[in-house]
Amino acid sequence: MLRLTEIKLPLDHNDDAIAQAVIHKLNISAAQLTSLSVFKRGYDARNNKDIQLIYTLDVAVQNEEQVLAKFAHDQHVRVAPDMTYQFVAQAPANFAERPVVVGLGPCGLFAALILAQMGFKPIVLERGKAVRERTKDTFGFWRKQPLNPESNVQFGEGGAGTFSDGKLYSQIKDPKHYGRKVLHEFVAAGAPDEIMYVSKPHIGTFKLVNMVEKMRAQIIALGGEVRFSTRVEKLDIQAGQLQGLFLSDDDYLASQHVVLAVGHSARDTFEALYEQGVYIEAKPFSVGFRIEHEQSMIDRCRFGDNAGNPILGAADYKLVHHCQNGRTVYSFCMCPGGTVVAAASEEGRVVTNGMSQYSRHERNANSAIVVGITPEQDFPSHPLAGIALQRSLEELAFKVGGENYHAPAQLIGDFLAGQPSQALGEVLPSYTPGITLTDLSQVVPPFVVEAIREAIPAFDRQIKGFAKRDGLLTGVETRTSSPICIKRGQDMQSINVKGLYPAGEGAGYAGGIWSAGIDGIRVAEALALAMVSERQ
Repeated sequence: MLRLTEIKLPLDHNDDAIAQAVIHKLNISAAQLTSLSVFKRGYDARNNKDIQLIYTLDVAVQNEEQVLAKFAHDQHVRVAPDMTYQFVAQAPANFAERPVVVGLGPCGLFAALILAQMGFKPIVLERGKAVRERTKDTFGFWRKQPLNPESNVQFGEGGAGTFSDGKLYSQIKDPKHYGRKVLHEFVAAGAPDEIMYVSKPHIGTFKLVNMVEKMRAQIIALGGEVRFSTRVEKLDIQAGQLQGLFLSDDDYLASQHVVLAVGHSARDTFEALYEQGVYIEAKPFSVGFRIEHEQSMIDRCRFGDNAGNPILGAADYKLVHHCQNGRTVYSFCMCPGGTVVAAASEEGRVVTNGMSQYSRHERNANSAIVVGITPEQDFPSHPLAGIALQRSLEELAFKVGGENYHAPAQLIGDFLAGQPSQALGEVLPSYTPGITLTDLSQVVPPFVVEAIREAIPAFDRQIKGFAKRDGLLTGVETRTSSPICIKRGQDMQSINVKGLYPAGEGAGYAGGIWSAGIDGIRVAEALALAMVSERQ
């Protein structure tokens, strides 16, 4: 099997064009081409009047070695690598100890699934509810019902990624192709086949709900166990070795092998770990606002007359600006055709996030516009000082929003001019429970205001209309990533608590569904190898 890269075709090419491009590239006859599949499809929209599709193709041809020899110096014709996932271990028969996975977000889900597929029958602890019950609680909060601190956008089966755009791509390095395993399992659970080949795959909330349920069912069918509404209160650590977990239901669960995949908002868990001496460092994260524009404007700017083409879908963007004050402002978690959502997990605090469905058909585009902050410069006093900073900004947003979980918001034009907003323009807010028009400079530090005021006009030079007066900013965005890192060694275990495997976003080792799933696989493999080795 050969892999061909950088095969470029017009956006409106016919069905035979791909095969013809392969035949032309390899200079072979049609009879020599025995099979063809699309490995990846992206697009080049730098010239939106002439958008090209860019394919990576896997092809089988007759006389493969001869064909390959002709292209020995062409980096775009190579043998297709074997990307099949191989399990690193298998649980011995009658294996007594069962590993524990704490958290059933994407990292914990894949850690548990891989362990179950290797025969280790993991026990999964999730502080929140099953995904359908959790969805009812979350949607209820958006409809002005009380916040459930244990069942919301952040906590519950599926993790924070369930209520997001469902992006399945990242810039992380993946030399062992764990990402393909993640995508294969998602497709097996009901995701569209296209996530295997489109360059920026996404799923959306409603599809994720069904998929998470099916993956949980597979874990259970393979001998695993899932306990909902069960929070870890304390670790049992003896002489630097984890022995078990004290749980919120007064139960004790013995285990010397625990994956800790609690997500970036498990602040009470971080505090408990720190108090018990688990080594934790503060790490950088970002703060800012959600910005909303009409999706049709973004589509026109990115795709020109090709806006609305079903292959292209709703346009996205990725923006970065380096400010005169030394700060960096960037777009984060861009949600085409989506909504801004209430993502609070603690009472008396307001947090925003973004979400899209698979169709991406909502009126507005939204993304976070955030400013990078660092422990050394912005919260140097304590390893958990970033949590305190997050909480203080969220409390300000709650107060300025009206103390009813309405989010403070401001028109872009008014924000740039430094004046409070009095009335909405053309862009209607998508955030529920609701917004309060105000002056957003009240809810973030002055350097954040200064940086974003400089960045938005710069972004307008890349996307015309980005700085339009009627666009809307909603605050605050504080959960871009975990404010802490639970340090681990090369064996994936905590550097000072043997048997504890910090993993995923909460531990500081992932950012998004795809990378969290990959990290879950890595940690599961390390844990499985350790368990087998210790038995021998």
